[in-house]
Amino acid sequence: MFHPNVYADGGICLDILQNRWSPTYDVSAILTSIQSLLSDLNPNSPANSMAAQLYKENRREYEKRVKACVEQSFID
Repeated sequence: MFHPNVYADGGICLDILQNRWSPTYDVSAILTSIQSLLSDLNPNSPANSMAAQLYKENRREYEKRVKACVEQSFID
């Protein structure tokens, strides 16, 4: 996935899964946090610096890369 907050191996940079983990989080809270991360990305704390830079500097090219990634996932 080509996203500023997703590592190349597919891991995600999400506080509640790393630094702020608590066993009180239920599945719904975790999934809501992931959904929020994917839609409201944070290019200032990147896991993928190339995606973050492209998002900041050339939004059209960023969106083109994301679209190509999604299309490739349908083929695979």
